[in-house]
Amino acid sequence: MRKLLMSVLVGVVMSASAFAGEGWLTNFDEAKKLAAKTGKPILADFSGSDWCGWCMKLENEVFSQKEFKDYAKDNLILLLVDYPQNKPQTEAVKKQNQAMMATYGIRGFPTVLLLNKDGKEIARTGYRQGGAKDYVKYLKTLIK
Repeated sequence: MRKLLMSVLVGVVMSASAFAGEGWLTNFDEAKKLAAKTGKPILADFSGSDWCGWCMKLENEVFSQKEFKDYAKDNLILLLVDYPQNKPQTEAVKKQNQAMMATYGIRGFPTVLLLNKDGKEIARTGYRQGGAKDYVKYLKTLIK
């Protein structure tokens, strides 16, 4: 019984840790599986969510806005690749994020990548002025 309870608890914790927030995954393998299943590209946000001013600006002006959320829900798999200073992360997520930083040559934050189901880079961008409406319009041109 104790083993069963521990298995269930681990499963719940692992499932919860795969999500960073509303609609955002933190597990790259899960994002790729969903992209393969749905045919949607992955939007990977490389962020310093609790210390990077431009990352917070992108979150506040774009990612948290209804227009972006509505578009993303139907058209993107969202992946947060975060490098926080004060937010807890599992060792597995930290290790994955460091590997992704090296693989994709991330040199600054925020960096936003559009990736296909295999993790191949389609496009690279970051913060852009203009808010959610303009950002969605720009993403559509990158995805075509």
